[in-house]
Amino acid sequence: MSPVRRAIYAEHGTFRGSKMLIDRLEYRAQDGHDGYAWEGDAWFGGDYDRLWLKTEGEGGFGTALESAEIQALWSRALDPWFNLQAGIRYDLRPRPDRAHLAVGIQGLAPYWFEVDVAAFLSDRGDLTARIEAEYDQRITNRLILQPRVEFSLAAQDVPSIGVGAGLSSIEAGLRLRYEVVPEFAPYLGIDYERSIGRTADFARAAGEDVGGLAFVIGIRTWF
Repeated sequence: MSPVRRAIYAEHGTFRGSKMLIDRLEYRAQDGHDGYAWEGDAWFGGDYDRLWLKTEGEGGFGTALESAEIQALWSRALDPWFNLQAGIRYDLRPRPDRAHLAVGIQGLAPYWFEVDVAAFLSDRGDLTARIEAEYDQRITNRLILQPRVEFSLAAQDVPSIGVGAGLSSIEAGLRLRYEVVPEFAPYLGIDYERSIGRTADFARAAGEDVGGLAFVIGIRTWF
């Protein structure tokens, strides 16, 4: 431990805290294929080391769950802005379920963009990656516009789950939320998803849509 850090600990003690965030819990209306989606995380720890739990997924009403995953990660602060994260990810859907080693960087980029970049190596040897970025544009003290984009990539074809090599999909959304209180905010917006390249070919071969625009309404809450 550095002398400076030791002196800070001696004077102020060590911080321990926790937080749970449901970033998206939403209903999606999309050309007769209404569905739902969620994304959330929780952490416990101090300034430098934290345990993170993450989950996300989506599905359609009256149909099987399309995708669902959970992650358990250990996070280590690299500097005041970015954290190195490593752990495991487990996919409940799509079938067959699979486990992954996960490593990534999460933090706050210049101009206050929140970014999350991660790579995953599955128990079947498949290498994939995900890049996410979002930004909170405060219009008023309570009204916030949030653009969000996500890119998914794969190092190889994974036909069993319909993923092709290269850039496999893009998702972009725009949500407008109103903070009733800081801990609770309903929102509405739009979300566009598109399969790319070989992933789109797999979708067409299975008789599935390769993309579409959805109108969303949901809530964001934390405690």
